[in-house]
Amino acid sequence: MAELKTVGTSVQRKDAIEKVTGSAQFIEDRYMGPMLHAKMKKSTVAHGKIKNINIEKAKAHPGVKAVLTGKDYPNKIGLYLIDRDFLAIEKVRFWGEPVAVVAAVTEKAAAEAVELIEVEYDELPGVFDPRESMKDDAPIIHEDLGSYEIVPIFYPKPGTNIANHFKLRKGDVEKGFAEADVVIEKEYYVPQMQHVPIETHKAAVQWGLDGKLTVWSTAQSPNVVRQLLAKSFDIPMHKIRVISSYIGGGFGCKAGASVEGLVIPLAKMFPGYIVRIVFNREEDMQGTFTRQALFSKLKTGVRKDGRITALEYEMIWDGGAYTEYGVNIVRAAGYSSTGAYDIPNVKTDSYCVYTNNSIGGPVRGFGMCEMQWGIERQIEEIAKQLDIDPLEVRMINGMKKGSTTAAGQVVQDVDYHKCLKTVADQIGWGKKEGKFRGKGIAGLVKCPAQPSNAASSAIIRINEDGTAHVMIGATEMGQGMLTVISQIASEALNIPIDKIDIKVPDTDFTPYEWQSVGSRITYTCGTSVKRAAEDALGQIYRIAADLLETPQADLTFDGKMVYSTKDPEIKATIREIADSCKKCTGEGIAGPIIGRGSFVPTNMTNLDPETGQGNPGLFYCFGATGAEVEVDPETGVVTVLQLAAAIDAGQAVNPQLCKSQLHGGTIMGLSTALYEEVKFDKGVMLNRNFTDYKISTIDNTPHIESFIIETPETNGPYGARGIGEQPMIAVAPAVANAVCDALDIEFNTFPLTPEKVWKAIQDKK
Repeated sequence: MAELKTVGTSVQRKDAIEKVTGSAQFIEDRYMGPMLHAKMKKSTVAHGKIKNINIEKAKAHPGVKAVLTGKDYPNKIGLYLIDRDFLAIEKVRFWGEPVAVVAAVTEKAAAEAVELIEVEYDELPGVFDPRESMKDDAPIIHEDLGSYEIVPIFYPKPGTNIANHFKLRKGDVEKGFAEADVVIEKEYYVPQMQHVPIETHKAAVQWGLDGKLTVWSTAQSPNVVRQLLAKSFDIPMHKIRVISSYIGGGFGCKAGASVEGLVIPLAKMFPGYIVRIVFNREEDMQGTFTRQALFSKLKTGVRKDGRITALEYEMIWDGGAYTEYGVNIVRAAGYSSTGAYDIPNVKTDSYCVYTNNSIGGPVRGFGMCEMQWGIERQIEEIAKQLDIDPLEVRMINGMKKGSTTAAGQVVQDVDYHKCLKTVADQIGWGKKEGKFRGKGIAGLVKCPAQPSNAASSAIIRINEDGTAHVMIGATEMGQGMLTVISQIASEALNIPIDKIDIKVPDTDFTPYEWQSVGSRITYTCGTSVKRAAEDALGQIYRIAADLLETPQADLTFDGKMVYSTKDPEIKATIREIADSCKKCTGEGIAGPIIGRGSFVPTNMTNLDPETGQGNPGLFYCFGATGAEVEVDPETGVVTVLQLAAAIDAGQAVNPQLCKSQLHGGTIMGLSTALYEEVKFDKGVMLNRNFTDYKISTIDNTPHIESFIIETPETNGPYGARGIGEQPMIAVAPAVANAVCDALDIEFNTFPLTPEKVWKAIQDKK
């Protein structure tokens, strides 16, 4: 078979022309019909009992069709910890929590009616710092925590505000500290941040006259949305259809179900109508997931030669008012709590804690940015106290093939050291460039945080002319997934990529995919597509062997025709094979060629509830970031002169898309390093718009060099592994390390705003 080489080439994105020309269909382009518009009434207190909701004036407002409150919604919602109502019932737990929803013939009428809803609260004491929330005398935010349904790998503590306590114990931490020559203890803080995707949350719902519910959603996880809605509204899954489309960015905020459920009871009241809700920017920032704040304490023992002997890590996470995703983030951070380093003795306690702040949830990195900030900053302190080069400390302790993670899982297919060396060479490590200039390096590791039953599946239909349709349930959020998956299918089928069409998710037609999260799609969905292609190709050979009366072992396929390697005149076109072909006698052979493939992780195990030991990782992806900065001592302004990012991608299916991911993730990490921080005042988000919440723009993006390291992943499709989240993880500590190098001043938090840096300079003086 003449092999077609597609994997490893930078083919044009499948969605490039559509998006450049504006013809790409996003959610609001996908539905048509009579429509009602929904708006929410939001709470004006962060913690309080709802004494009364008067909706009569709103119901009487012109254009209003319905007004609903929490009592109109049957069940709670949640993926891991079912703790949240679509509309608050009896009690609100964060400022801006929805307490009522209005449907009207226009958005204007709905917005006006919302203002007419009168809500009386009996305000309760709030708690806004998770450390305070853990105290015995703190106000209890979820009195019914003990009765909530929960996945049994999480451990809430009823009667407290602790939604999950993850424990990890590896080796003998006291013995490790006794072996150390130096013991370092530091505290670190990471603030909340927002995802700020270009497209806000939106959904539209139609209750059909046949009782079928159709949901158009900006969901990263259409199948999970269907599962959650089925359970929350007691609807059979075959009666729910979730349609996704192109999404204008997700970064975790569109995982799970969010706005969809708000409008389902409204749609049920008006069968045939489409009920739509679109969040504005303020609603999107205040009312959806924020990245959880993290207060951490690290204690590290190290020998004089730079070898780390012990690590004790306490993490207290601000889960916000509802923590159904948060409980898993603290777990993932816990079992990865040594970062990219092989440390023999570890004690970790990771707590997810309720507060009256906005809902904490997944953001690109899923806890790794926050957790590894402390580790990478403490590596610098180790190097300083021992007078060893920080790069050398990372080289001494960095994981390599055969190393064990904090959870005791053995890693393979690793070249972390090459990532470190690559970025160090790029930024000219070891060369001092000026008085207020500095250089910094930070490492990273990330594995998908997913359950062992997180499945992927694919269907490939071979058309009569040799073209193919690939059907998957993964979501395209701008990451280039459709292109990468098409390349895998192309190579496996030996069919040119321009002859492959790929479909966006529609749960009525596309097969199951757990979620488009965790940098897992290239690996998991890619594997299922490769298997589906191999299944289809096997059918082609079997049918051709029967048709041509030739041993299957003698046949080959060039993408157009199957022919005998012994006699090229014995051949059949793909049209003849795919078109329910028959022998010359008229005897039928086979039906249409439909390849099926699936993937479920087989190398993962449960973790011991007392020690956290086990195999939680599907695969491990390593990388590093290098930064060079210049600081203005008069203003505190940090100018990043260059950034270098290296990620071990296993095999770059599409090198250009890989580099684009490295650029995008690095810029997002830089944005958090210098600008992004959600500001709260007793639960009220103060900077819930782009005027007050700053992000990186093209004006302040430095030169970035991206490097793809390729250590093939043994079980990945063609050696590939996912890299979507990883480029962001090490940027903030790399920049901070560079600033510390420039000023000889330590920072335990970010963003490194001019005010913080200037004050630190003044304090040093």
